[in-house]
Amino acid sequence: MAKYRKLGRTSDQRKALLRSQVTALIQNGKIVTTEAKAKEVKKQVESLIALAVKEKDNFETVKVTAKVARKDKDGKRVKEVVDGKKVTVFDEVEKEIKKDLPSRLHARRQMLKVFYPVTENPTGKKKDRKEVDLVAKMFDEIAPKYVGRNGGYTRIVKIGLRKGDAAMEVLLELV
Repeated sequence: MAKYRKLGRTSDQRKALLRSQVTALIQNGKIVTTEAKAKEVKKQVESLIALAVKEKDNFETVKVTAKVARKDKDGKRVKEVVDGKKVTVFDEVEKEIKKDLPSRLHARRQMLKVFYPVTENPTGKKKDRKEVDLVAKMFDEIAPKYVGRNGGYTRIVKIGLRKGDAAMEVLLELV
């Protein structure tokens, strides 16, 4: 018996397809796809969520001082003249940041190998695009939901046959 389904594609095409579907599932919470693809995506997603649940609280908070540019009411940097040159004014700010411990950092990098970069554009304007951090979403939103659960993080619901080729379509969703 084979370890995985080949899905009628070469290995690089298959890996890209599965990566994109895993990314879409984590971003949206559900996807519609064929049954064979869903079973393969489910294997990858379940292992990623299990990793996130395991490493969810494995960090320490650290206080850091950082230099931040002072800004006016329009959001532009405040500048002052020093020795005939315009220089930006900086303020010192204390921040608390989460510092990953080595095992969580390794888990983060394992997830980054799978997820494609995702941008969100709510208004439709080019300047309003934002990079979505799916790894942070995994640790902060998805992992806390599944803490008391041992596997079974996804559900496959059969929808019916696809009109074009009569392939079984399913809804793959996070439980």
